[in-house]
Amino acid sequence: MQKAIALYSKPACVQCVQTKRLLDRHGLEYTEIDITQDATAYEYVTKTLGYSAAPVVVTEDNHWYGLRVDLINALAVK
Repeated sequence: MQKAIALYSKPACVQCVQTKRLLDRHGLEYTEIDITQDATAYEYVTKTLGYSAAPVVVTEDNHWYGLRVDLINALAVK
């Protein structure tokens, strides 16, 4: 059973697009949240998680920012 994945992204973000493509390639379901349109999500990413760059991926067990092929590949084998 796949765990929940949230992808916090923004428009015109190359790493965001690549992260989505990799998640899609692995058939991983995720919820995408545009942090430029959702002030609560922006606060969560910047204040709670402490990130200042996108994309931010949040799973039940982990969170990270940027294009992390290794971590996405690890999600695909779980």
